[in-house]
Amino acid sequence: MEVFKTEHRHFIIYKPYGYLSQFYSNSKQQKSKFFLGTLYDFPQSIMAIGRLDEKSEGLLLLTTDGMMSNYINSQKVEKEYYAQVDGDISLKAIETLKAGVEIGFEGKKYITKPCKVFKLGAVPDLPVRQQKIRDDRHGPTSWVSIVLNEGKFRQVRKMTSAVGYPTLRLVRVRVGAIEIGSMRSGDVIEVEEFLG
Repeated sequence: MEVFKTEHRHFIIYKPYGYLSQFYSNSKQQKSKFFLGTLYDFPQSIMAIGRLDEKSEGLLLLTTDGMMSNYINSQKVEKEYYAQVDGDISLKAIETLKAGVEIGFEGKKYITKPCKVFKLGAVPDLPVRQQKIRDDRHGPTSWVSIVLNEGKFRQVRKMTSAVGYPTLRLVRVRVGAIEIGSMRSGDVIEVEEFLG
């Protein structure tokens, strides 16, 4: 990843579960929703670099620099997700995910690009989610790391469902060389530059 150091402002945040990747409501139907603007006094021209859907959480980069946003959204920058899936995911399912699976995107069939996938050996150290996730008394779950160079709408969720293991919790933990580390849900860190 290139170094971007300008008069622009940049933030690294841990988007909480239940928040939209936008800063304010633009419709009456969204009045009961949670927005990033309630986490911090962001500058007016701020934008999210890529999005996380309402039920997803984790690392989100924010900037006032449109050129940097375009670069990071390009396929040059890896995004890593930890997904808790329903069931003890099989090696066959992992190999299928790696090779690419068919998902629906904008009303059409789409084959995902080859990616890196592996099963995590232990439950990752992540903040407790506000909304309870069913526990192993209702059947086993497992955690996988999925590293993508693309980002279709709800892609990881669609991918794990396509191989028979629906996603229960989804956390983005890395964008390029920027990692979530020990950040907690709702944390906001302003940085001078994004390095990668």
